[in-house]
Amino acid sequence: MNIPEGLKYTKDHEWIKIEGTTATIGITEFAQSELGDIVYVDIATVGQDVAAHDIFGTVEAVKTVSDLYMPVAGKVLEVNPILDGSPEKVNEDPYGDGWMIKVQISGSTDELLSAAQYKELIGK
Repeated sequence: MNIPEGLKYTKDHEWIKIEGTTATIGITEFAQSELGDIVYVDIATVGQDVAAHDIFGTVEAVKTVSDLYMPVAGKVLEVNPILDGSPEKVNEDPYGDGWMIKVQISGSTDELLSAAQYKELIGK
């Protein structure tokens, strides 16, 4: 199970890469493996301020739909345009081409988990 050290994680299985006051967010390899083949990503929060833990979109897999939760408070700046035509990128490369949104951080990052804490959470 790939859990990169340079990222932070949430208990809801999102990852976040913080660069200054902006961040890139996606779902973890563990989350996409639990969901199965992702067939659709629905994110309509561009330009909106979203509170930490609020839903910023959904992913649809063959057998289920799952909400996506905001790891930190912030304004959604961009949605990954690749996912519109190729949602399977989330399965193929969750920490690379399968990223979901970019945000301008406006809240605390103190609740985020380290890679070691996330590994412990999922029992890996």
